[in-house]
Amino acid sequence: MHKQQEISTSDSQLNFSNGIYFIGIGGIGMSAIARYFHTQGVSVSGYDKTETQLTKELVRSGITVSYVDDVSLIPREISLVVFTPAIPKDHQGLNFYQQNGYQVIKRSDVLKIITENSFNICVAGTHGKTTVSTMTAHILRHSGFGCNAFLGGISVNYGTNFWSHEKNVCVVEADEYDRSFLKLSPDVAVITSMDADHLDIYHTEEALQDAFIQFSEKVKNNGILISKFGLKRGSELKSGNHISYSLQNESAGVYAANIRMDNGSYEFDVVLTDKVLESFRLNMGGMHNVENIVAAVAVANHLEIDEEKIKAAVVEFKGVKRRFEYIIKNDRLVFIDDYAHHPEELKALIKSAKALFGNWRCTLIFQPHLFSRTRDFADAFAESLDLADQVILLPIYPARELPIEGVNSEMIAGKMTNKTHKVMSKESMLEWIRKDYIPATSYEFGEIVITAGAGDIDALVEPIKKELQAI
Repeated sequence: MHKQQEISTSDSQLNFSNGIYFIGIGGIGMSAIARYFHTQGVSVSGYDKTETQLTKELVRSGITVSYVDDVSLIPREISLVVFTPAIPKDHQGLNFYQQNGYQVIKRSDVLKIITENSFNICVAGTHGKTTVSTMTAHILRHSGFGCNAFLGGISVNYGTNFWSHEKNVCVVEADEYDRSFLKLSPDVAVITSMDADHLDIYHTEEALQDAFIQFSEKVKNNGILISKFGLKRGSELKSGNHISYSLQNESAGVYAANIRMDNGSYEFDVVLTDKVLESFRLNMGGMHNVENIVAAVAVANHLEIDEEKIKAAVVEFKGVKRRFEYIIKNDRLVFIDDYAHHPEELKALIKSAKALFGNWRCTLIFQPHLFSRTRDFADAFAESLDLADQVILLPIYPARELPIEGVNSEMIAGKMTNKTHKVMSKESMLEWIRKDYIPATSYEFGEIVITAGAGDIDALVEPIKKELQAI
């Protein structure tokens, strides 16, 4: 493969003739960009704190990954260093590069430069963006329209969060963390939600919403904004061409109608401003995912993709890893894994599971993500978790944060009204499943087990599956 030496645009230039080093390469957004450069024939290597399934896959593809923050081990002969804001300020490797004259830039700046001269479909939202961007990219790929995809989750259809295409079209997950999405230039922008989150960055819900309003202003003059109907301050979003979408609200520009549930799948029609597309089938759980696919269909319709090709792509969509992902599904036990880490996401997850599986008992195993998010939304987390029949709370996953005094999983548990909850370590939880949960299960109606969280709870999916399969 011919090795490109640089990306050069009207006002930006990156040289990477000696390769690129990614600090935080195991992050879902970072790994997509690393894969992009790797497919271009560029020498790519990087660091991450711990080995994960994602880093193992990067290594299998030929990318070198280190897990030790040791200056003596980092490459010196490189042209560019890319880092994520989640990396702590005391990271030795990052400090070395910054203090020794290397070209060091954020992931968001690289994505900005990659997409400066392409037609961009940018999907933003405090939740829902990964699923909608993956659905959209899948429809474009499956239909033959073609796109490059930079996703925040692993597409089950293709087993990756990045793919390339000769067509100069990019589907990009637009991340609001650190205001990264304000560096993008959308031709099509989707906003799925603007709920309070990342208050460690924005401090107030209003400031976060201000950023989304700024994002809407980034839409190109001949572009289109597609936003969820009923967003708080949604009327302040700015775009010359603006339509809304909804699950079923007929006041929206695009919505689903005649929704029927069928064995964990949904059949429905999509009503557009000028026509009705009939007989969709989505083989993915969660009514919120019907709404998500409506947004993706709105994008595909705007791009004038043939409606039969859109429907054919939707029925073949297999989902996103850790987004209402069925790990086990039979007539008495369903095990679902989900990335939900915000109270609204948890609420949608639990309600959808209960709607699909009726009187089945719902057991939720939840790992809170970030001390600051737990502190800011403890009441809302408790309210959402109360919807489950029983809850196991694991210790908080700190990610980039140091502990905050008095903030722990017990803080959420203490606010719950549903008293069938326990706070446990990972090891105790697995033992509880083996010694308590399984023996007490009668399967009179059926059992739902859900693992949820954005930390490292995904590493527990296989051990839990192994225990449940032993029944």
